[in-house]
Amino acid sequence: MDFGLPKEQGVVKTQPPFGEVREGRVALTPQGVRELVDRGHRVFVERGAGERAGFPDGAYEEAGARLVSREEAFGRGEVVLKVGRPTLEEVALLRPGAVVMAFMHLAVAESSLVEAMAEKGLTAIGYELVGTEGKRPVLKAMSEIAGRLSPQIAGRLLEAPFGPGVLLSGLPGIPPGDVVILGAGVLGRAAARAFLGMGASVYLLDKELSALEEASKEARGAVTALITQSRLERYAAFADVLVGAVAVPGERAPLLLSRALLSRMRPGAVLLDFAIDQGGIAETSRVGVYQEMGITHFCLPNVPALVPRTSSHALTATLLPFLLKVEEDPLALPELRQGAYLLLGQKGGHLE
Repeated sequence: MDFGLPKEQGVVKTQPPFGEVREGRVALTPQGVRELVDRGHRVFVERGAGERAGFPDGAYEEAGARLVSREEAFGRGEVVLKVGRPTLEEVALLRPGAVVMAFMHLAVAESSLVEAMAEKGLTAIGYELVGTEGKRPVLKAMSEIAGRLSPQIAGRLLEAPFGPGVLLSGLPGIPPGDVVILGAGVLGRAAARAFLGMGASVYLLDKELSALEEASKEARGAVTALITQSRLERYAAFADVLVGAVAVPGERAPLLLSRALLSRMRPGAVLLDFAIDQGGIAETSRVGVYQEMGITHFCLPNVPALVPRTSSHALTATLLPFLLKVEEDPLALPELRQGAYLLLGQKGGHLE
């Protein structure tokens, strides 16, 4: 088959200390390309596609890729491998009937984009849904990265002059920062382990007792509790950092934090809303890094883009095993078909 690997163009402009965050991940490293080429596939890589992740064009050429223009990377691929969901301009570059794979999250995408993809007869596969029921390896890898990044991000936002000047670990005689994590899935557990490693006090809430039981094994030292409205209000009121790690694959994230609840939080507290790519968990959440109601909101939909090299390696490691099984039709593979939002332009899966 012919695979296209275009350069990502996404950028989120935020306030300091992050400034402009560009999407630098790429779906396949040069080694991943080599594996596909060795199986007889052709891979068309847009020039500069891997530069931000530390993969020069020469490495792709040595791996057997064909370096092409942006138009060719989109137009020549039977399967186009992106990271962020395509824009309207990118949809126009795709060949009719092509398969495009990315972190789609089409349940919260603009209706005009979904309709444009449908009119072109595209098959849209979301990495966040790829896998078998209950096991989504690509999503898991990115969630793990976001969770492990949490203390780094929160620490920067708590520092002066942007934040209130709180050290998460505390000091002898000075209590550590309080971190409340909503959701005990992969991201929430990874965040809990990372914050505990820094010496913070961690409270982990979830609606499922089984998830909390798993979290108590992985993140020893964290306080776990079933989430209720009264408990949510009480824990949020003392949090220095509130992490939103609640997500329902393929659907909009539940809205857990009302303005009334947010008004009870400490001035200068940090909200890391990792569900923003699925709509966010707070009434005040929107894409960006900003302060509202005295709370610093970190709402970037592409957090793993902060470490594009590591993330690109993780994307390749989890996606490539499925691609290597593809012969003539990606949808013949059940794990990839599981991720389909559109099938040859027809809505399916989580868009039905």
